[in-house]
Parts: sequence; C-alpha cells; structure tokens
Amino acid sequence: MTRTMRAARLHEVGRPMRLEEVPVPVPGPADVLVAVRAVNIVPNLANILSNWTTWFPMNPLPTLPAIFGLDPAGVIEEVGPAVEGFSVGDRVYVNPGRSCGGCRACREGRLVQCASFAFSGYFGFSATSMGLLDRYQGGLADYMIAPSRSLVKIPASLSFEAAARFGYLGTMYSALRKAGAGPGRSVLVNGITGTLGIAAALLAPALGITTLYGTGRDRGLLEEIDKLAPGRFRLHSLLDGPVDEWIAERTGGAGVDVYIDALGPGAPHETLQQGVRALSRGGVAVNIGAVAGEVPLDLHRMMDMDQTVRGSVWFTAGEGQHMADMVGAGSLDLSPLRHHVFPLDDVNQAMNNIEVRHGGFSNFVITPNPGH
Repeated sequence: MTRTMRAARLHEVGRPMRLEEVPVPVPGPADVLVAVRAVNIVPNLANILSNWTTWFPMNPLPTLPAIFGLDPAGVIEEVGPAVEGFSVGDRVYVNPGRSCGGCRACREGRLVQCASFAFSGYFGFSATSMGLLDRYQGGLADYMIAPSRSLVKIPASLSFEAAARFGYLGTMYSALRKAGAGPGRSVLVNGITGTLGIAAALLAPALGITTLYGTGRDRGLLEEIDKLAPGRFRLHSLLDGPVDEWIAERTGGAGVDVYIDALGPGAPHETLQQGVRALSRGGVAVNIGAVAGEVPLDLHRMMDMDQTVRGSVWFTAGEGQHMADMVGAGSLDLSPLRHHVFPLDDVNQAMNNIEVRHGGFSNFVITPNPGH
C-alpha cells in the first residue's frame, strides 16, 4: 500500500495553498527521506505564490500543483543505498539549493552557478531548472526527499526552528566570506534590522569582525540590535542622514572594507549608491537584498579606487555546516530569534501574519511533522 502524508500544495498562483493527502516521495539512490520538523516561512514567499509569474516569468515555478517551503529542518527517516556519511535518525537542515551535478560549473565545484540552479520549494533560475524543481519539492509536508549532498548535520543544541532560519543566515554568511570579512576588517550592512541584515549582527562576533556598522530606519530595532553585543556595533538610522556621510565621519574619510546591501526590491537606489560610496580603497560591495532595477554607479571612481561590486545569491551546504558547527561550539548564538510557530494546518494564516513581525528578530515557522 502506498504511504501518504499531509502536504500544503499550491494549485494556482494567487490562491491559498490546500492541505491534501499525497503519496510520500520515494528517495533515489543518493537521496534521503526527511521527516520535516520545521520549515521557515520567508517574507518573500507571499510574492512567490501571488506575483512571481508576472514579475519574473524567466524564473520558473515548479509544475503546479506543487509543495513549496524553502528552508526545512528535520530528521532523516530513510537513506538511499548510495548515501554516505548520513544515517537514519540524523538531525539535519536541508539546503534547498539544487544543482545538476553534470554541467561544467558543477564539475568545477561552483554549485550555485549551475546552469540549472534552483531553490527547491521556491523557484528556478532558468528553463532547465524544471527537472530539479519537480523532482525535489519543498518542506511544507510531513516528509520530503533531498540529495544527501544538500544536507547539514545540526547539533542537539540547535533547535529545528532556529535551523530553519539557515537560509537567511547562510546568505549573509556566504556574502561576508566572499568579501573577505573577518578580523581587522570593517563591515557596513544596509538593512541590519531586517531578516537578512540581523544575520550579520549574529555572525559578526563568531567571525571576529572588528567593526560592524549597520543601518536601518527603526531606531527601536537598532537599539535592540545594539544590545546583542554592547559596544561592538556602530548603528545609524537612515532617518538621520545619508549613509556615506555618516561613514565618512566615523572613519575619518577612510571608508569601510566591506559593504553588504541587504535591502529588498522596494528599497530606493540612493541607499545602495551611498553604501558603495562609503567603501575604502580596495573595498568590496555585495548585494544580497535584491534591490530591483538598474542602479547607476560611478564606475570611473570605482576603477580609481580598485573596488569590486558583486552579487551573492545563496550558500553551499558546506557553508551551512560551518554555521552549524559554530552553533555547536557556542560561538554563534541564535537565541535572540523569536520563533512564531504554526502547525501545517495554519500555513495560510501564517503567510498572512508574517507582515506583522518584529523586524529580523521574528522567525515564522511551520511544523509539519513535529514528532514526539
């Protein structure tokens, strides 16, 4: 008899998800079956489910009806015969980044640059993503399958709810690594009060970042972030003046080594431009917030200053393992996150409630298969 499970499936863009009984997926030889204990409801998911086909038709959704859910964590229940290094009962975070394994980028280890790269339970980046999207669906179900190469072993000290936040944490972590952030380096994060930005405040002590500058609009949230590491951060409300002028005053005109833009698609271009102008000679700017549209930059100045501007779209399972190990070692503290937990039955309600959140501190989580 075919095993069944509960799943929240989207049948039509712009309509609520439906709770249904569907067959439990069967893992392939190199896959695992995960009992999903928690899955993060990211703020952008509502846009994916309601507007994506209009806004970004070049980035396909999985074939509908489909199971969404970007950031799952849970317990391995079955392993395929070709799986090495993982066993039934392991606690894991499932990195939703999917790559084909066969293209040149994959064979060179550049997994996020795979020609068919896709976010399981979210969307793909090209027409060739469809196979991966349809094979590996998302976490809003009792069970899901995933390739073992996407797994991150998580320690007992890391709750499933906090692990389900690894997508946003990992996006910031990878951006900081690509920019060379660490001891002796100064970092400016635009949007530090948001879901992406707060990751920098949590990661900075673990990475040994010497000086972390952060901006946001909400002064109350900035005060809360300051309390995470009293005296370590330098924070500024965007209501109090341009970012580049503030950084110039703080650094004697030298600027910062690294600039991370964590502001979303609706953010004004001026703030990003100010952040780039705040860079020092040889500075690196990384965009992870998806500021939309064409942004004018002074390329001649950037040439003279030997600066770099780049994007960073995601992180690898290896980078996710780094973060899990930092939690296990006690150097990365995720306790400031505030978990708002909903059963799978209330997934549509959770989607509606996510707009009322306490900045990046709020972590909205669905628990499809909570276990015992």
